[in-house]
Amino acid sequence: MAWFEGYDLHTRTIGTRPVRFRVTNQADWQSQNHLPVLVLLHGFPQTHVLWHRVAKQLRGHYRMVMPDLRGYGGSSCELGEPDHSNYSKRVMAQEIIDLLDSLGVNDFFLCGHDRGGRVSHRLALEHGHRVRKMCVLDIAPTLDMYQGTNFEFAQAYYHWFHLIQPAPVPEVMIGGNPEGYLRLKMKGWGSNGGSFFEPEAMDEYVRCFSEPTLNEKGWRAAVHAKAEDYRASAGIDLEHDRASRAKGEKIPCDLLVMCGDRGVVHRLFDAAGLWQAQCQGRVSYRSVPSGHYIPEELPEVTTQALLEFMR
Repeated sequence: MAWFEGYDLHTRTIGTRPVRFRVTNQADWQSQNHLPVLVLLHGFPQTHVLWHRVAKQLRGHYRMVMPDLRGYGGSSCELGEPDHSNYSKRVMAQEIIDLLDSLGVNDFFLCGHDRGGRVSHRLALEHGHRVRKMCVLDIAPTLDMYQGTNFEFAQAYYHWFHLIQPAPVPEVMIGGNPEGYLRLKMKGWGSNGGSFFEPEAMDEYVRCFSEPTLNEKGWRAAVHAKAEDYRASAGIDLEHDRASRAKGEKIPCDLLVMCGDRGVVHRLFDAAGLWQAQCQGRVSYRSVPSGHYIPEELPEVTTQALLEFMR
């Protein structure tokens, strides 16, 4: 099957900002309107292309929507607000909801990897009546991960603490060689040196991460946007998470948590217990033989797990 055969690539203005997304092609979308919708959200430092192998195998089982999150790929890489609120997971989740509204989607299944899982978490808290079931890949809740920080975690996830430094520290340090940064980062998180990444996918990640367009401050917009995502997670997102916990807000649906058994989250956190504490539904946990990039390293395992869970 050709690259993303059966899927169309679009860019749509949502509010005033561009959102790039790949979706089941129009003919199949209309003829398969009896099928449920599955929304897949990628993580750092990638784009929706993360899902290319899984999407190939899930074609015909769901109508699929795969956006680029704000700050990534072909979506908006606007300048961050002083409080980073325009990159909060609340705002990013609302943008996904607005995109789905524009596609006429009401309820849907949801799966998020890495940063996409954090957007999924906030989306389920605030729009839970629309989420049928949810899956998160290789994360624990953001607040718990920050609260559980120790030397081993800080060493392994140093980027969490580098990217939140005030602008333009990471912008300058990464902006000088964004391709080198991306390749080293992805090689370090995967198994076998990242040999499972398809060249076509890696080329797309490099192209988007190295986009040379400068913002109003003269910084690479693509690099700045990703730093803003992390700055929001270390600030305003934690405020929102603490407020939700104080109110007793929890994910209302069943949740599948998958972690790579060679990854940091599986090694350092009780992901199953931490997610169960934030979920009203049933939490299922699976560790799989991989590093961080589960959908690309183990596409068949990922596909089968989603099919079994999201009936």
